[in-house]
Amino acid sequence: MTPIVPKSLEDYCVAHTTLPDPLLDELAVYTCAHCKHPQMLTGSVEGTLLRLLVQLSGARRVLEIGTYTGYSALSMAAGLPDDGELITCDINPETIRIAQSFWARSPHGGKIRQLPGAALDSLRALPSDLAFDFVFLDADKENYVNYYEAVLPRLRPGGLLVADNTLWSGKVLDPKEKSDHAIVAFNTHVHGDARVEHALLSVRDGVMLIRKK
Repeated sequence: MTPIVPKSLEDYCVAHTTLPDPLLDELAVYTCAHCKHPQMLTGSVEGTLLRLLVQLSGARRVLEIGTYTGYSALSMAAGLPDDGELITCDINPETIRIAQSFWARSPHGGKIRQLPGAALDSLRALPSDLAFDFVFLDADKENYVNYYEAVLPRLRPGGLLVADNTLWSGKVLDPKEKSDHAIVAFNTHVHGDARVEHALLSVRDGVMLIRKK
């Protein structure tokens, strides 16, 4: 992931954001040392933002599409009440194993339920009346529009959907690869959707905040 702001400014943001739990720092270090594509890790600034958004929205049930090594799930779970639930979907058994090993060490880990396998299949298998207050989308970019359309009917009115990587290292301005065009298509799709209101923020790799009307 190519930074979209200078590193010095990114470092300043990190230094002036509430520090994450030490377990999250340990998870970040482990991920960078042992996992492919460590740039996929949710950083401390975005992790704190997600926790604050969950708290501010009063969410009790969260859906995450794209677990990776579990940093974002654990961040959001910390923002849930004790009886809250976070359901997270991922297809990679190795990163799921890492995520679960860290969740087991957290007082918030019991709020998290992992659904292994393809996310669209997992969503179809959920009870038809199961609704969510908050959704975090951070999985394969080519399916972003498909995930969006699958989860929006399950998002309660007034609920918040947060989509990550929506500036895609600035490649949205000059898309060339398939994933570049997928993010452009997603941003265009959301922008034209009368069911929601939204704001595209230049946080880390781009974050789209989407509120269902």
